[in-house]
Amino acid sequence: MQAFKSVKQSYALSPELLTVLDEFRRMVNDCIRIGLTENVTSMKTLSKKAYHELAGYDVPTYYRLTAISKAAGILRNYRHALRRKLGVKKPYATRLMLVDCYGFRIINGKLRLPIKTREYVYIPLNTYVLRSIEDHTIRSVSLTACTVSVAFSKEVAQMKPAGLIGIDRNLDNVTIADSRGSIQKYDLSRATKIKENCRQAKMGFKRNDYRIRKQVYAKYGGIQRNRVGSILHNTSADIVKQAKEKQLGIVMENLKGVRKLYRKGNGRGRDYRARMNSWSFAELQRQIEYKARWEGIPIYYVNPFRTSSVCAKCGSVITECAGRKVYCPCCDGLKDRDENAALNIVNAGLRFSLKGVASEAVKGNPERGKAIPGADAAQLTLQPKR
Repeated sequence: MQAFKSVKQSYALSPELLTVLDEFRRMVNDCIRIGLTENVTSMKTLSKKAYHELAGYDVPTYYRLTAISKAAGILRNYRHALRRKLGVKKPYATRLMLVDCYGFRIINGKLRLPIKTREYVYIPLNTYVLRSIEDHTIRSVSLTACTVSVAFSKEVAQMKPAGLIGIDRNLDNVTIADSRGSIQKYDLSRATKIKENCRQAKMGFKRNDYRIRKQVYAKYGGIQRNRVGSILHNTSADIVKQAKEKQLGIVMENLKGVRKLYRKGNGRGRDYRARMNSWSFAELQRQIEYKARWEGIPIYYVNPFRTSSVCAKCGSVITECAGRKVYCPCCDGLKDRDENAALNIVNAGLRFSLKGVASEAVKGNPERGKAIPGADAAQLTLQPKR
């Protein structure tokens, strides 16, 4: 199985490279225009229609292929957005960019990029990047006006898990529970506070100047992205580290449509909607997924239905209490809401994974001690995401 990663650093943009980045951006926009005009839905068809029209650009020919690939991805996202909602603007690339999969080389710690036939520019790579890509296969290089990103891969053997870790993602914390009974919480309230402070700082800017407002918003957006990203990276790295040490697979909820719950007009206040819409549940999932895949750890996704509304021990409907506690009338006791949800996620993963056994899926049975035929036996109906 191929696992992929990328590493990024800053660099100084030269005038020669600036010209190439602008040409590539214009090539991408031409491909987008052709794709929209011809109603192209596949990269193969887009290549046939756009490749020869890009001959007028004074750049190496293999940049045409990467420009077509970039445009195909943008068009695919555009059509996906159209299916979800109306009023989506037609895509147009405004930022400088360059993607190279064929002509680059790394020579003596420098990235060599072709700009014309037998003409190159060299970008020095820092120690961290060189150490990260050492002994790995370099796949592609992506450039913006100030950063260069190197994507690399390696061949990994998927681990056969001895159990599972269930992850319950919440606004202010992440709770994990494994099939061996261990439970741990990660506090993310600092990330929520950082987002709140940046949001208040942007709301306090009253000057009616679009250019200045754009600069201020970009500044605080970068502060939020860097600080919150660091917290999420530390959390996801520790979760994957535990899964690797314990030889456990990872189970997460397949969360979809969360943003629809907090749209304007749902009866909630603006501050509440702002807090919930800033929830980084997808970013944490992305980080856990690619780090687990890099280590060969399988990832499973389960339906989030009723994971927070039934007891993980007996399957009875629970009642919400203050302080993120829940009450189970059958067990006659208070439970931590997040820990109960994490255990439900583990149970769902165990029920539909190779490690599931008949005794692990008894919650919700009509009578205690009786198994549900066909549901409680070990079965592989939930495949790990690849």
